[in-house]
Amino acid sequence: MSRIGKKLVDLPSGVSASVSGQTIEVKGPKGTLSFTATDDVTLTIDGETVSVKPRGSSKRARQQWGMSRTMVANLVTGVTTGFKKELELNGIGYRAQMQGNILKLTLGLSHDVNFEVPSDVTVTAPKQTQIIIEGIDSQRVGQIAAEIRAWRKPEPYKGKGIKYKDEYIFRKEGKKK
Repeated sequence: MSRIGKKLVDLPSGVSASVSGQTIEVKGPKGTLSFTATDDVTLTIDGETVSVKPRGSSKRARQQWGMSRTMVANLVTGVTTGFKKELELNGIGYRAQMQGNILKLTLGLSHDVNFEVPSDVTVTAPKQTQIIIEGIDSQRVGQIAAEIRAWRKPEPYKGKGIKYKDEYIFRKEGKKK
């Protein structure tokens, strides 16, 4: 039995939800998001809560139960507070700056990396070594952060590269003479 799936998703004040078939649409102060669940679960709205129930006892229905409940909870969190990822640049000469909707990264390559920011995500660079990605869709915010990080993943010897703010880089000892 899913422990996550059993929990109800509370709708705070100012947030409304509607279900049509297998699609739930959540509207809030930051925007509108929707999620289409599989046929293995049932979505119902009871006043100020949303519940997710499995349609059978198959393994797939139980897997989709907890995942669907988490997706609905992410919709509610997104339209109320939004999601945020912070990246840090470590390394000599590694810099980031915003120019319009293009993030310009200097990462020690032979050329600067120009990353075009999509319209549904907000990217800021308050310092030259810090990038903040904000948006209402958890998946989009995480995907954009991963694409930026993929240009220079942190390496274990000196720790140079782009890392998440709360990420721990396991350090290795260098070669000995």
